[in-house]
Amino acid sequence: MIPETATRPDPPEPQNGASQDIDDLIYLISHDVRSSVRALLELPQWISEDLREAGFHLEGPVANSIELMNRHAGRLDRMLVDLLAFSRIGRMQSIRDNDLTEVLDHVLEEIILPAGFDVVRSLDCASVAMGDRDILMLFDALIRNALKHHDKESGRIILSAARDGPDVVLGVADDGPGVPEEYQEKIFGAMNTLRPRDEVEGSGMGLASVRKIATLYGGTATMRNSPYGRGSIVEVRLPLNSL
Repeated sequence: MIPETATRPDPPEPQNGASQDIDDLIYLISHDVRSSVRALLELPQWISEDLREAGFHLEGPVANSIELMNRHAGRLDRMLVDLLAFSRIGRMQSIRDNDLTEVLDHVLEEIILPAGFDVVRSLDCASVAMGDRDILMLFDALIRNALKHHDKESGRIILSAARDGPDVVLGVADDGPGVPEEYQEKIFGAMNTLRPRDEVEGSGMGLASVRKIATLYGGTATMRNSPYGRGSIVEVRLPLNSL
């Protein structure tokens, strides 16, 4: 049996600013809805197993409908996970000086690059002071975004960090298809995707989270055409004295 109710945890520690109430609401709603989504993920599997045990072979429209239920329930679950992560930005973490080599090693170990993709590091700035979870989330979102929207089976991702006057500039560039200039700002909106989700799976929250992290630390997140040739680059500019 699937329980109809579950114990709701307390929301993360609050942060200052007008967005606190909104983030708390996102956190609580996302957590509660996920308990129902987990049931939606499991029920089609149980129905399939029960039908097979009863001697019914699933094929045709019935099998297609169950597969469609699984796909949409999985998509909804990923969206709720990303919304929960979005609501936690700036909270429940230690703010410290983060070694960028260690950060990128950890992120790339979690992602596991597809065969045919190379990562080039250009780290003229060795560390960044910010929340230890926020810096991981920032690079994870940027690298996954570059890989997800690449249009070839092989490519190159360039990770950069450099000081520019009073700022540190973090960049993730790719040699993919690029993004037309008229959409380079729109993609930072929550749940915005340039391609249908049937073509590229995703919640549309990755770059929205990047923008939120940059803003939280007094910085900016922008996209432009890649300076290395084909593709795009997302740059996060943070003031060195943001803490």
